[in-house]
Amino acid sequence: DQALPFTHGNRLTYVSADLTKSRKLREVLFGPARDLSVQVVVHLSQHRGARDRGEKVHAANVEALRSILDLSDRHPTIRRVVLRSFAVVYRVSMELPVLVTEDHPLNLSPRAPQYVRDRVEADLTACARMGLTNAEIVVLRCAEALGPGTGSQLFDFLDAPLALRPAGFDPMVNVATVADTVAALEAATHGSGEGVFNIPGYDTLPLTEACRLWGTASLPMPGPFVAPLYGLRHRLTGSEFTYGLNRNQMHFGLVLDGTRARQVLGYEPKNPVDWPRGH
Repeated sequence: DQALPFTHGNRLTYVSADLTKSRKLREVLFGPARDLSVQVVVHLSQHRGARDRGEKVHAANVEALRSILDLSDRHPTIRRVVLRSFAVVYRVSMELPVLVTEDHPLNLSPRAPQYVRDRVEADLTACARMGLTNAEIVVLRCAEALGPGTGSQLFDFLDAPLALRPAGFDPMVNVATVADTVAALEAATHGSGEGVFNIPGYDTLPLTEACRLWGTASLPMPGPFVAPLYGLRHRLTGSEFTYGLNRNQMHFGLVLDGTRARQVLGYEPKNPVDWPRGH
């Protein structure tokens, strides 16, 4: 056995299971989790491919959470379920404010990509169960954690020799680090009560400044050309960035207001992004 790369590795029990299979999930929660008297479930699993769609993707994004909530409701030790949700659930438009609180409208458009629709459905599924189950439910709507392997669309946008953006627009973006996201999850895990909380990152800046700090050349161009060029980039390089998913954010921007998380959870972002070009 190899030592785990965590200071608390001797306390960690690792179990592999397909969360889309309700029976397998039940075996985990009413087996090892019950035996270890697990009190808090932190649900992080989401299908990260922005272009993928279909029933299997929906099962991973939504149905797994629904099963977790159902099983936690009648579990003998689980008292709290924390869902990592995403800033992408919010609707972005010219008519709406850029600074977003928890009561900001969600993106309920049936024309939204499945990536967005699934995340909105999962978020609303958790919200609808608040106060109706034995377990407390906490939803964290997190800013993108800018780093490899996080599924961040903005990371994929910046991590290229050239970033294409719609001409005439320079929206504000708010980005987090993995360290701050983990800090928010820890605060929610050890807190009490339920509710929805925005989890902003430390850095808020214009998109062009993010490109400069990342060392990526930024090319403004007419909006109708951006989507097909990124489609071509995906076919040639496998890049996951999709302009269709980010179109509104790249025009109007979105910044999370973290006042409620600061007041209730005691969370405040403290870790700025380690920009390659520095400030």
